[in-house]
Amino acid sequence: MQSVYIVDDDQAVRQSLHGLLSERPNLVIRVFASGESFLENIEASDSGVLLLDYQMPGRNGIEVMRELQSRKATFLTIMLTGQGDISLAVQAMKAGATDFLEKPYDPHHLLNLLDEAFARFSETSGIAERREQARARIARLSPREHEVLMGLIEGRPNKVIAHQLDLSPRTVEIYRANMMEKLDVGSLSEALRLAYAAEVAAPV
Repeated sequence: MQSVYIVDDDQAVRQSLHGLLSERPNLVIRVFASGESFLENIEASDSGVLLLDYQMPGRNGIEVMRELQSRKATFLTIMLTGQGDISLAVQAMKAGATDFLEKPYDPHHLLNLLDEAFARFSETSGIAERREQARARIARLSPREHEVLMGLIEGRPNKVIAHQLDLSPRTVEIYRANMMEKLDVGSLSEALRLAYAAEVAAPV
C-alpha cells in the first residue's frame, strides 16, 4: 500500500485533494489541517509522499520540511505554492522538495507528479532498505573487528593494521576471519561492498 499525506489549512483544498486521490485503489490517504498537527501525529516509521502547503498558520511548509529532515523522516514532498511564486518554488526545491505544484492545481498534473514521486520513493526505499540491512550486519562486529574492517577499507595490509592496532599479524588474521564470518561474506570485495552499502565508507 502506498501512503500520501495531505497537509493544508484550507478545508476546500483538503477535500478536493482527498476526493481526487480517493478514486485511486491501494492508496492510504491521511489529511492534516496544519504542519503542527502533521508533525505531532506521524510516527518514526511513517513514510510516503507528502502534499504540503507552504502558506499555513504556525509552521510554514519549508519549516515542516526542515523538521522532517532533522528527524531523518522518509517522505518525498510536493510543495503546494501560490500561482507564479517562483522564488518560493526555488526555496522549496533547495529545502528538499521533489517538486512543486501551483494552486489552483491541475488534477492530471498532480496525478503525474504523484506517480513520479512514488516511483522515486520506491527507488530510495530500496536503497534505504539495503543500507539498513548492511548496517545490521556490520553491527555484529566487535570493536576490534570493526577496526580491522576500517583498515581494510583504507587499503592497508594485515601487517600495517597489526602495527597500528598494536597487535600481532596473526591476531589480525583471526579478527579478519571472524569479521568475514559475521558479515557472511566470502571475499574482501564483498565486505567492501557491504561497507559501502552501509555508508561506513565512500567508494573510491
